[in-house]
Amino acid sequence: MTEEEKNQLFSDINELNDIFDEFSPIQNNNTFLNDAIKPCCLEMINFIIKDKNDAASLVDWLDRTDFWTAPASSRFHGNFKFGLSLHSLMVVRQTLQFAKPVLENFFNSPNGNKYQISAEDVFLAAFCHDFCKTNFYTIEYRNTKDITGNWIKVPCYKTRTDNRSLGHGNESVLMLLEIMPSLIKKRHVIEAISRHMGFSDLSESESYNYSNFLQNPLVVLIQLADQTAAQWYNI
Repeated sequence: MTEEEKNQLFSDINELNDIFDEFSPIQNNNTFLNDAIKPCCLEMINFIIKDKNDAASLVDWLDRTDFWTAPASSRFHGNFKFGLSLHSLMVVRQTLQFAKPVLENFFNSPNGNKYQISAEDVFLAAFCHDFCKTNFYTIEYRNTKDITGNWIKVPCYKTRTDNRSLGHGNESVLMLLEIMPSLIKKRHVIEAISRHMGFSDLSESESYNYSNFLQNPLVVLIQLADQTAAQWYNI
């Protein structure tokens, strides 16, 4: 990448950070405002996705699925209503925070000229990494006792029994390519989404050449952002 391209990359990342800070649904006490999640995401989408047809297609898909209200899991981080959209936004935020030091370090490495990366690539890899969790859960009810000792039914999330999955990351890739087919040419974005869970989502045969994917700085960046969003902030 040329110095001009790198400057544009980091300028756009700074702008995305500013948008997050202005519209963020996450409060100082780590609570969040449900109604602020979607506007924050839409502001970022409208700024960074250059092809407005792609932006419109993405927003249309988000609105047609349960992305905005679905949980991010049934038992772990984000296992509540709005958990998926909040986690996706938090991974974007972590990615933007780590992007400059990680990518500058990569650009100074012997492999630093192997990848052409834009802020749009960074955003899409982060925001879309868990698309596979849309329409993935159902609400069931379990019996529990309230504070007075009476049995009551409380809602809980369960994985749908009719799901068919080619793997956590790969399912997200398939969904994104249906929304924005032009991304088939962006292998580094596809790899980042496909391999964002590291070894935990790989078959035995896939794990043999896993280390090769770590040559792609977006793979490292999205893994770091996903893990820190979940483990440091429990989102």
